[in-house]
Amino acid sequence: MSYKTLLVHLDNSASCAGRVAVALDLAARFDAHLVGLAVTVEPVVPTFVMAQIPASTLESQREALRARSNEAIAAFEAAAAKAGRSVESRRALAFTEELPETLALHARYADLVVMGQHDPDDANSLSAGTLEQCLMGAGRPVLVVPYIGAAEGFGRNALLAWDASREAARAASDALPLLEKADKVTVLTINPKKGRAAHGEEPGADISLVLARHGVKAEAESITVRDVSIDEALLSRLSDDGADMLVMGCYGHARLRELVLGGTTRHILQHMTVPTLMTH
Repeated sequence: MSYKTLLVHLDNSASCAGRVAVALDLAARFDAHLVGLAVTVEPVVPTFVMAQIPASTLESQREALRARSNEAIAAFEAAAAKAGRSVESRRALAFTEELPETLALHARYADLVVMGQHDPDDANSLSAGTLEQCLMGAGRPVLVVPYIGAAEGFGRNALLAWDASREAARAASDALPLLEKADKVTVLTINPKKGRAAHGEEPGADISLVLARHGVKAEAESITVRDVSIDEALLSRLSDDGADMLVMGCYGHARLRELVLGGTTRHILQHMTVPTLMTH
């Protein structure tokens, strides 16, 4: 199993260069075809307002937006040329409310999608809401790259968050090409429920055995936490272990509640410090 088609989202954010570097690194590791997607987003203007704006002004605004997309693509192609890789550049047009579905549609034609974490200090960064909607609608694994960037050669020490859910199982499967190349994979279960109808007699052991059959160097561990939340425990463990990649399912059984009130997925998206492969 391998990734043969990768898609990276391009924009004018300061973190885009780091995201492109990650995508180019992955393309080299898997000898994969890499597509860079830049979406020109046109804001929705009420008809009664548009009627009062000169056509020349509207066209100038559209041209400025297209020019920004072209800048993102030019930077992508320059980075690819420097890395010695042939890539495909793709342009799309969408109104603001269409952006999540436009990104998700293009994502469905890739084996793995590389997107960036929302940077609250960068107006050009993809919004947190758009990223969440794309995660839920793409039907493909998404590797979210922190806006602070990723360590060179990341993925050697991976942490798989395991709760025996459908989403976690999909994430483990979708991450196999990366996990197979890792030097160490820790399968971590937090506050496990033991028993045949829960996480197994020894939480994490069964999925570790499945991964081992693929040549993954997996070790199962389980911890119980009471004084901190699961998301904080997960982030703490990443730091303690020096892990450089997280794999997890996102928006599980209570995804509507997560979207409204927050939850583990949203907290990780806000506070992540390592590339995180997520699958819904």
